[in-house]
Amino acid sequence: MAHVAEWKKKEVQELQDLIKSHEVVGIANLADIPARQLQKMRQTLRDSALIRMSKKTLISLALEKAGRELENVDSLSDYMEGQPALIFTDMNPFKLFKILEDSKTPAPAKPGAIAPADIVVPKGDTGFAPGPILGELQQIGIPAKIEKGKIVVSNDHVVVKAGEEIPPKVAGILTRLDIQPLEVGIDLRAAYENQTVYTADILTIDEEKTLSDIQKAFSQAFNLSVNAVIYTRETMPAIIQKAASKSFNLAYNASILTSETTDLLLAKAYAQMLALAAAAAEVNGEAVDDELRDKLSSRAAAPAPEEKEEEVEEEAEEEEEEEEEDAAAGLGALFG
Repeated sequence: MAHVAEWKKKEVQELQDLIKSHEVVGIANLADIPARQLQKMRQTLRDSALIRMSKKTLISLALEKAGRELENVDSLSDYMEGQPALIFTDMNPFKLFKILEDSKTPAPAKPGAIAPADIVVPKGDTGFAPGPILGELQQIGIPAKIEKGKIVVSNDHVVVKAGEEIPPKVAGILTRLDIQPLEVGIDLRAAYENQTVYTADILTIDEEKTLSDIQKAFSQAFNLSVNAVIYTRETMPAIIQKAASKSFNLAYNASILTSETTDLLLAKAYAQMLALAAAAAEVNGEAVDDELRDKLSSRAAAPAPEEKEEEVEEEAEEEEEEEEEDAAAGLGALFG
């Protein structure tokens, strides 16, 4: 680095040392960020991340030198845009990205700026009295008219599509309508961790969808493990309960007396005896004695054996479903 200013050498060395001493290195664009907001963001990240602005050439040189020891870190140079800055942290890059995104604030439209999403002028009262602005709205395609002494927009109207430049006239109208379609904040373009560069599109995560997908996958894995009798900490209670239910049904249907089946089997035998007595009484009233006749006249309706069997199976299924719901609820609490 002969004939290079001493301060530049020092800057490159400091950046190189910071790159090598942190788990995560991010490259961000700080263009058009108000000084007050940038200072506030620095304070927010003070204990967890360091933001360092520098010249593009010095950042590229520091990344190149650090790349001799940290594989692939020099590829962050490909994502330098606007006013670049390096962010040094040991924080998870996905968490860093979320913090930076949440810190962004709405900003007015600027002529020539690229719309991050469709810019829509909503249906409704604009708050303006009839005047020249009506023609200005109509010139840029907004369906505006006068109703009850006010200028109103008839329908929602997209004035700029995502990815298109904002024309000067549109920017002026949006500002007058107090529509702020842009965002101002630290724009993290990419982050490096463990030889891997994560771009902004990868770092953007829909938390609700991700959690829903994980819960669905857990539920499917849980059902598979229970049905395939694969023992895990989560499936053991459900597998044991399922085995107990099947054993109970087998003992009941095979009339095997156990502490759990005895009462049910006696009730089943008693009901069958009464049914047989009733059938005999229909054929010959003298076939049953007075005691049986009294029982037949006062007996309560008892479920048929098949109905009882279905009840037992339904109870077992309900208990298994409760086990799965408890497991899924536990997973939701874990990620919540």
